[in-house]
Amino acid sequence: MTAANPDTTGDRGARIIGLQERRLGPTILRTYRTKVDIDDIVPNERQPRLGPKEDEELQRQIEANEGLFEPLLVEPHPDQPGKFRIIDGERRWTNSRILVSQGREQYRQVPVEVTDRTLTDEERLRVWIYIHRQRKEWDAREKEMVAYRLVDLVGRASAANILGISLRDLDKLVEVYELSARFTGLRDQAGAITWARELMGVSKKMLTPSVVDAVISKVNQKRITNSKDLRNLRKILPDPVAREHFLSKDGDLDSAMLRVGPAAKKEEPGLAGDLDAAIASMKALPWTALEGLKDDPEILKKIEDAETLLKNLRKSLSS
Repeated sequence: MTAANPDTTGDRGARIIGLQERRLGPTILRTYRTKVDIDDIVPNERQPRLGPKEDEELQRQIEANEGLFEPLLVEPHPDQPGKFRIIDGERRWTNSRILVSQGREQYRQVPVEVTDRTLTDEERLRVWIYIHRQRKEWDAREKEMVAYRLVDLVGRASAANILGISLRDLDKLVEVYELSARFTGLRDQAGAITWARELMGVSKKMLTPSVVDAVISKVNQKRITNSKDLRNLRKILPDPVAREHFLSKDGDLDSAMLRVGPAAKKEEPGLAGDLDAAIASMKALPWTALEGLKDDPEILKKIEDAETLLKNLRKSLSS
């Protein structure tokens, strides 16, 4: 297959039709569509997305559609004549290849959209990022990982420019990704970004290296099993006694929370303070207690009286 001449017929008999323009954000590509042998397609060694590409559900979708519904976006390989390098679609290519390796030869011919030239690194990255944003695949884990990879591939300034964010925001994404790499004891390693994001949500003033080390150690030891529990650090760390206990060898989030002293709260005088106290009391009522009060006529009557009183109070204060 010769990618440079869109008016020729390839060596596998695929008829190439004229070029068309495709706009992907600020980048305009000239492409043509055809089919090529799956072994003539090469993955991109500078692919921003990391991690495993195998997906049994995607394989079932390919079989149900009797092939790929969306063609791979590829470019002529700069170093391997007759081969094509993937710009977008490595997961589809990987799972089609698995099916072919299992003897399903009907998936060997893969639909592709071929650019008329090999793209620059920056063009390729811009195109890939634009496509994934349009597909709503730009989740939190993707964003941090891609930011980190872009800095490694093209440097901070170009990475921020490609992503359309400030250097400060880029550095935050990279910091989260680097921190996530330290959470090595998780059952689902893909969730490490979630843990890192929760930890980075704690005030920078309180998030000292010793605190970070303690959190990572306790998570990797499975002494902290829910990332949302890290939010308790916002109460633990300002309290010197609770903080010291958490940092100790035997300390954990639950035991540290028991050592948090009562927060000094400025009570508002008069009606406002009384309403705050009533609201706090109702919020503190456990659901088990509510279950026991269901259909209690005396309680329902008190609630009705309270509703009437609050409505009249609101009316008086609003007029």
